[in-house]
Amino acid sequence: MVFPAPFDVLSEGEYKVLESVIETLKYSAGTLIFEEGSPGDGCYIIDDGRVRVELGSDSSHTDDDSVLAYMEPGTILGELSLLDRLPRSASAYAHTDVTTRHISVQSIDRLVETQPHLGAQLLGILGKSASLKLRHATDQLDQYIHVRHDPMVESMVERAFTAQHEIQDWPEDRIDALLQAMAQVIDQHAEELAEMAVSETKIGNVADKTLKNRLASLGVYNDLAGHKASGQIALDSVLQVAQVANPVGVIFGLVPMTNPTSTFVFKALICIKARNAVILSPSQQAVNCSSRVGELLQGVLRDHGAPEDLVQWIRVGNSRKTASMFMTHPKIALILATGGPSMVKAAYSSGNPAIGVGSGNAPALICADADLEDAARNIVSSKSFDYGLICASENNVVVNAQVKDAFLTAMQQEGAAILTPDETAALLHEAVDSERHKLKASVVGQPAADIAQKAGIHRDYLIRLIVVPVEHVSDDTPFTFEKLAPMISLLVAKDDADGIALCRSILDIDGSGHTAIIYSHNQATIDRFSREIPASRILVNTPGVMGALGASTGLVPSLTLGCGTFGHNSTTDNVTYTHLMNVKRLAYNTPGRLERLLAGSQAVHS
Repeated sequence: MVFPAPFDVLSEGEYKVLESVIETLKYSAGTLIFEEGSPGDGCYIIDDGRVRVELGSDSSHTDDDSVLAYMEPGTILGELSLLDRLPRSASAYAHTDVTTRHISVQSIDRLVETQPHLGAQLLGILGKSASLKLRHATDQLDQYIHVRHDPMVESMVERAFTAQHEIQDWPEDRIDALLQAMAQVIDQHAEELAEMAVSETKIGNVADKTLKNRLASLGVYNDLAGHKASGQIALDSVLQVAQVANPVGVIFGLVPMTNPTSTFVFKALICIKARNAVILSPSQQAVNCSSRVGELLQGVLRDHGAPEDLVQWIRVGNSRKTASMFMTHPKIALILATGGPSMVKAAYSSGNPAIGVGSGNAPALICADADLEDAARNIVSSKSFDYGLICASENNVVVNAQVKDAFLTAMQQEGAAILTPDETAALLHEAVDSERHKLKASVVGQPAADIAQKAGIHRDYLIRLIVVPVEHVSDDTPFTFEKLAPMISLLVAKDDADGIALCRSILDIDGSGHTAIIYSHNQATIDRFSREIPASRILVNTPGVMGALGASTGLVPSLTLGCGTFGHNSTTDNVTYTHLMNVKRLAYNTPGRLERLLAGSQAVHS
């Protein structure tokens, strides 16, 4: 057994004693090694693989917001809590398959008691390791505060800046021909990319990710093709005002782990449509599948005589520091922030313009006059799509008491399991972090049937969706928050008016500004819902996922969904190429304009 360099102060005999108290532990990629807030029960020597250290044990946002460090073989993990005996200050995940050697706190205490010299040596090694990490963290902080430039960042931005200028005067037909080829190559590889994404991230499913890839490529292209995005794009002949579009320049975009291939191609298409270059920041938990998309797109760019630097991405070494350097760079014109809350906040705080999004937690109201079978079919298919990873999917269903029983019967016929109180308690224990009131990472993007089985929940049919009855909406009811898994809360309303109030209460605690759905044929009820609910997308009698993405409604096809000021965003729109242009107004002199504007003012004052 070979020990890393910090242990070279030990004698051969001491090595043998240490070997006798060490346990070899292996972890598959994605496994939680230890959790923030848990007791410091020992430390680990990493022998093989890569460990990801991050804040929190909740990976429901499944992005790189909280990643503190990646630890390589030969390093010691978790020694700080062993030394100070305080709870863990961060969580550790096996980023790849990992092999470690574990030294328990009990073993160290025994060595200190029975072999004081060896115990003191070991504590010194662990103390030195902790000290070196602190020094490294201090150096990183110093660089973050004082050094705002990095050769990789500077090179990528400069190349993007040059590439963008090469295409800014391309005619519309040449741009559209390029975009069509880009969309087609992703469509042709849609299933391959979906398989890569599922294999790498361990969340979602291939069939649904394949459809997302096709919607984000051909679907988005077919929506934007033929539209003008450069030069004069509109003219008001009455007011004599023309609109003239210019590219914004170089755009920096975040790509979440939940949609690592579809969001990549979507952002590339809308950026180039408006004659911009884009630098993308993939999740480090999905960098391989995102890179494959980038390579395919760059191949098309070369074939069409376009500079391949129009589409770049951070291939290695991505971190919050790297992302911050891009976001604050003076030549970055705009940030497209699709990701977890802290990265969106960082984008808005960067000093550069940003378009951010917020979390989803869509409520679906089932009114007394709803088509119950249609509603049940839509909700089960939508919330189970890609195992609940789409932020616009239904997270809560509010049903009018008059139709509750018939609706639940329809839900069960579609594969939903309506939980009993005992089953709810079992699911709570299996799927929810009781201290954080959030889903555990182990259930994010997993099949409902697998989650149910682990919680001891069984039905005589395949479970596609888990329905959790809850009595009220509050901050301490975890199932009424966003759930990136095929599970949904169920609340019963006294009537339709009470249902609208419950939907608003849900959005008040999580998901404000994103999406809400109503099933009704009463226009007055639909209008009231649209007035009173703080959501940017009000969907009527349609699935949340397909409706919000523009696949079953007339909304713009998009994978970046704004939440407006309801959700502290800058737009309520489905973001597309029109948001990535500077639109100038060319205004001509119009004689008599002032007189017409002031007409009637004398009568008002008299």
